[in-house]
Amino acid sequence: MPRFSIIVPSHGVAGRLSQALDSVLGQSFGDLQLIPVCDGPDAPAAEVAAGFAARDSRVTAVHSPPSAGLGGARNAGIRAATGVYVLFLDGDDLLLPGALAALDARLAETADVDVLYVEHERAPWWEGEPTNPAAPLFARAPEGAFAPADLPELTGVQLPAWSAVYRRAFLTERELAFPDSHFTDLGWGGLTTLAAGRIAVLRRVVVRHRLRRQGSRLNLPGPHQHELLDQVDLVLTRAAERKLPAERTRALFEQLFGQVLKTASRPERLPSGHRAFFRRAARLYRRHRPAGYRAPGGSLGVQHRLLAAGAYSAFRALRGANRVAVHASEGLPRPRAVRTRLRYARDLRRPLDENLAVYCAYWGRGYTCNPAAIHAKARELAPHIRSVFLVEPGQEHAMPKDVEYAVIGSRRYWEVLARAKYLVNNANFAEGIVKRPGSVHLQTQHGTPLKTMGVDQSPYPVVAAQSGSYTRLLGRVDRWDFNLSANRHSTQMWERAFPGSWEALEYGYPRNDVYYTASAEDVARIRRELGVPEGATAVLYAPTHRDHHTGFEPGLDLEAFCAAAGEDVVVLLRAHYFYDRGSAASSGRVIDVTAHRSSEDVCLAADALVTDYSSIMFDYANLDRPIVVYADDWDVYRETRGVYFDLTAEPPGPVARTPEELAAVFRDGSYAGADAAALRAAFRERFCEFDDGLAAERVVRRVLLGEPPEAIAPVVPLAQRVPAPAAATLVRS
Repeated sequence: MPRFSIIVPSHGVAGRLSQALDSVLGQSFGDLQLIPVCDGPDAPAAEVAAGFAARDSRVTAVHSPPSAGLGGARNAGIRAATGVYVLFLDGDDLLLPGALAALDARLAETADVDVLYVEHERAPWWEGEPTNPAAPLFARAPEGAFAPADLPELTGVQLPAWSAVYRRAFLTERELAFPDSHFTDLGWGGLTTLAAGRIAVLRRVVVRHRLRRQGSRLNLPGPHQHELLDQVDLVLTRAAERKLPAERTRALFEQLFGQVLKTASRPERLPSGHRAFFRRAARLYRRHRPAGYRAPGGSLGVQHRLLAAGAYSAFRALRGANRVAVHASEGLPRPRAVRTRLRYARDLRRPLDENLAVYCAYWGRGYTCNPAAIHAKARELAPHIRSVFLVEPGQEHAMPKDVEYAVIGSRRYWEVLARAKYLVNNANFAEGIVKRPGSVHLQTQHGTPLKTMGVDQSPYPVVAAQSGSYTRLLGRVDRWDFNLSANRHSTQMWERAFPGSWEALEYGYPRNDVYYTASAEDVARIRRELGVPEGATAVLYAPTHRDHHTGFEPGLDLEAFCAAAGEDVVVLLRAHYFYDRGSAASSGRVIDVTAHRSSEDVCLAADALVTDYSSIMFDYANLDRPIVVYADDWDVYRETRGVYFDLTAEPPGPVARTPEELAAVFRDGSYAGADAAALRAAFRERFCEFDDGLAAERVVRRVLLGEPPEAIAPVVPLAQRVPAPAAATLVRS
């Protein structure tokens, strides 16, 4: 029988689940059972949990349907638990190092208490300082074990379920279970405190609760807010049945109705039924008010008295008088010119143009990437929607002649952004852009993440210093309605890096459609346009940006590589778009294609890819052509930038660490051999999951035409896809 059973519900947090599980299995105290609770065997988190279970026999994954809610998931975990003690951890939180050892020691000191309350920190991990809300509550607690009556204000209803450890036999004997409710922690905390005979506290932070940028789901508006009153009634009814001493009843009553008053004073949480909520709360207040109870002083006491009297109109008037309009200036536009600012504010008051879509790629670099592919498909499938592409000043020449555009910063730029129903971007729109009710923002992304992104960059000082405010970043994420993904790995990492309320569209990347639709003639034409000699083996060299470098450093003597790799080899050099100098710098057997508008064209022209850690490898893998990883500084890159998986352990092909090794795999042909093909097949299975040539159509139908998810065409299985032919195939045929 293990000492601890740790139950980890995982609904909606598959992207961060591995971090939570690692924080448990990495504990110095190893006598444990880890129980991740997944929605079902096909849920995203189930794959993560299964991987942990395969590696560690202490992991026991169980399932609980989403309809059972958080309480049902925790109850399923309790049923599977075999440990002496049970504790809970949310799937996006962390158990801090040394936590289990500290818990074990404290439980030994307090001789098997029913409940051990522990401190936790609330950490806004994107920015800001953590807080320890339990510390003041524990300050007055006795040093050893004690009866709940000795500290009546420690009721449990003010603490989340993961801020305590429970003796499993106590839960079983008292038949305790999480109530079926959105406010299940409130009911659980009250019921366990009522049932406990001996409790204790540990004045040490055990859990790091990582706050959601959007706040708790319980604060969202909706009819579920009425369930708060169900939990209040449940706990106070049970307290009356147990005939608690007056001191304990008063503490429970005051804390529970403190939560009720918070909700009653925020009518936006109850778009409908606010009056009914207040009136029911008033009835419960009068029914459960302890004999001789005296309301607190000040404004809070006034709220108590109004609730007791059922004076809804007076309560609402009081709250209206106290609330200050702090949101009036939030989200206002920030164009520099006063006249433009006023025009933008005026346009924001005009109706949305239901048939206007605005596109932008790479902060206005031109007509490219996923936004361009969606734009092209929209012209075919949704011709009634007028499309405007945004382009930065000086890049107007990068726009096709038949594509309508607006220059960033111009009067027209602000006008279309104010009026557009649809906004599509592969990065983010500017800080001052207002997300209007009824508008639809689609974030297309521009690559599969190997390196850390978004708020996951915060532990890496070099990149964090260049990233600006994470609070502002997540404010921009708040505008997203949809977020594109090319594979389940990306879905999970986007959830971690850009936490928000957006809907994931696992449709593939529209820019990659061409890898399945391009013909042999297209490939030959592109090679001619790029200047690839007839019969040459074109190797695309695409290194990524390094945050610890101040400028572009190729990292490889390309002329020397050509000479050593073979006489028929030419290199297509494509530097990161940060280093697009606008003009080619080709020489000898090196053709500079950095400034070429389309990376997809460049990939189609290449017979093989050499890259270090660029996300281009995930796109190029769709072509099922050889890939070689040149990882000469992998350890430095991993430590300075942070990565989501070990590329050298799961590569798409051979890994070379020196120029000599790189030249050798081309000279002896192993870059395209059977071993390389096996690595590439496994890589494609994982990362080319949703790219099948139909991504743009799915996006247009779902986002622009509003078709329901069930009407969208399913992804074509990988084995049935036929990539565009390589030039080498043309020569042989």
